[in-house]
Amino acid sequence: MPAFTFEKISPPVRRAPAATTPKKPRGLISQMMDRVAERRAKRALQDERAMRRDDKPAE
Repeated sequence: MPAFTFEKISPPVRRAPAATTPKKPRGLISQMMDRVAERRAKRALQDERAMRRDDKPAE
């Protein structure tokens, strides 16, 4: 009589992707930082465009 036996282990069950958890609303500070960053980016883009216009040679 064998001292031990081998059991067939089935592969792990593949589960469907977990339902997406509802995202927590972003904090007030995060929203304010996003607004500041967005305005800063717009202003930098406007400044860059203004510099390009100034660099054109006058005819």
